[in-house]
Amino acid sequence: MKFPIYQADAFTDQLFGGNPAAIVPLKEWLPASKMQKIAAENNLAETAFFISQGENFELRWFTPELEIDLCGHATLATAHILFTELGYSREIIHFHTLKAGTLTVTKKDDLYTLNFPSRVPHLCEIPEGLLGAIGGKPPIEVLNSRDYILVYEAETDVLALKPDFTALAKISPMGVIATAKGNHSDFVSRFFIPAAGINEDPVTGSAHCNLIPYWAEKLGKKELHAYQVSARRGELWCELKGDRVLMTGKAVTYLKGEIYI
Repeated sequence: MKFPIYQADAFTDQLFGGNPAAIVPLKEWLPASKMQKIAAENNLAETAFFISQGENFELRWFTPELEIDLCGHATLATAHILFTELGYSREIIHFHTLKAGTLTVTKKDDLYTLNFPSRVPHLCEIPEGLLGAIGGKPPIEVLNSRDYILVYEAETDVLALKPDFTALAKISPMGVIATAKGNHSDFVSRFFIPAAGINEDPVTGSAHCNLIPYWAEKLGKKELHAYQVSARRGELWCELKGDRVLMTGKAVTYLKGEIYI
């Protein structure tokens, strides 16, 4: 059997920036074990699989190690491919997901806006070994939602982190977000999730589901500009809307091809 495959860089307008995702359109679901093997073979942070359901779509995401509950950049990349390569002509796409409910993506010019659930983080106890594994200066706050959030005094503290990924994978089954006020944006972040086979994710929409409500409260504003300061770097325009967050970014197509399984 052969299937089309696309790859796009999300939350960027430059090739080799942002976060790359593979996108595989399907007519019907493959076994989860098969999709997991495809994702491992692609060896990207996420591979998105989707099938059409009338005017809407079902969407699933796989890291090289596991199926994940929510992924922003691969959702944006999937919408980009639907709009630019697969002839989708409506203004808004509805994606039905297994664990995150219905997610929408709206296109205006070259910008895509994701409507995702807000995940408000709360102060928590620091897991044993976490600060040693993350390295660098001690954070000024530690919170938790799906992921641990370490808040630092300055952007330079976030940039200076050099985590021990082997140790970090043993401490947190999900991700660790490092964040601070930005020098040229409202806030910056980095995201580490070695337990899912991704040491550092370049740009992470799901992490911003936590970061947007946190920084909206801290800064007293609902519209925010953010950078994820990984080596590939990504840019997001964010908004808190009740129990939802909006994340707007760009995307560029890198690859079109076929896979044979």
